[in-house]
Amino acid sequence: MKLEEVVKTNVGGLITACIDRKQLVDLMVCRVLDTRAGDKHSPLVIFSSNGHSISIANSDAQMGRMLNEADILHADGQSVVSFSRRFSDTPIPERSATTDTIHDVPLMSSENIKHFLLGANQATIEKCGAILSEKYSNFDVVGTQHGYFDEADEDGIIAKINASGCEVLWVGLGKPKEQLFILRNKSKLNVPVIISCGGCYNFVTGDYKRAPEFFQKLGLEWLHRAMTEPKKLLWRYITTNPHAVYCVIKHRYFV
Repeated sequence: MKLEEVVKTNVGGLITACIDRKQLVDLMVCRVLDTRAGDKHSPLVIFSSNGHSISIANSDAQMGRMLNEADILHADGQSVVSFSRRFSDTPIPERSATTDTIHDVPLMSSENIKHFLLGANQATIEKCGAILSEKYSNFDVVGTQHGYFDEADEDGIIAKINASGCEVLWVGLGKPKEQLFILRNKSKLNVPVIISCGGCYNFVTGDYKRAPEFFQKLGLEWLHRAMTEPKKLLWRYITTNPHAVYCVIKHRYFV
């Protein structure tokens, strides 16, 4: 699938791609193969949207602009899919959670792709890389870097990423740090694909637990996470979920 083929829709002020999980993988792989063939492109930048993203994008204009600067903003949260079906002219076919995407890439494509993992602490990122490399023969981890660095360190990190020869750069620094890092440095990065991935590595290592499948299908994975980490997440979801609903309605009927 080519970038110019992607249909997009406005969900809560965020211009979101109407793609499924396989199409997201196809976009990534297509850009990698085009680059291998010698086509010159800037990196394909992929960000994700969920209810929390919609809420903070409408509270912080800079965050909204950053998220909409992505080439692809995909529906990481089931709520975004549901919102699109009720408050958009073009429904999103399926949720594409980043925690699934990191597995979908090697499962849905036979291509051997080189990956660089950026974020989390050093122990977590190394464990995540080892798990993915062992589990998938076509997921080639060519470098890792922990996420505890300052902006002054970025030139050295960019040099390390470029020297690795990676084809997909995963950036898990949390919002908005990962978006800031990517947009600030994308012109310096010789990488076909850059994708933000939040706390994805911790799910790969098992430090964070995915919700049972029925929670996911009902769009209640946020509730499971709030129950398992109430001190960290409960208040966030209590405040941002209703605000996200309001924002979606506002952008559909009043903006």
